Amino acid sequence: MLARLALEPGDEDFYAEQLSGILAHIDRLQQLNTESIPPTAQVVEVANTLREDVPRPCLSQEEALANAPAAVDGSSACPPSRKRLDRPHRADCQGGARLCGCARSLPRSW
Repeated sequence: MLARLALEPGDEDFYAEQLSGILAHIDRLQQLNTESIPPTAQVVEVANTLREDVPRPCLSQEEALANAPAAVDGSSACPPSRKRLDRPHRADCQGGARLCGCARSLPRSW
């Protein structure tokens, strides 16, 4: 695969020098006695930095919707999409292939 790299004129010397340095470093590493060193996937020890999962009370529906721009039937509402739908968004939606009719229940300010 390396033979297929397209190099600009003059880049060959630059990359040849870098590759020679890498190979020389590998040769030096292979001279070390590593039999007493266990194999490892990490250079530094990995520690779990996550907190314990402690159950806490959930937000009430009123608290969850307190900062929502609008709420419809106990759910957060968002502006209607301008995307055309191939089928209704919900089973009771009257929008058909046009804009989803579910958006009709949203506030007129949108």
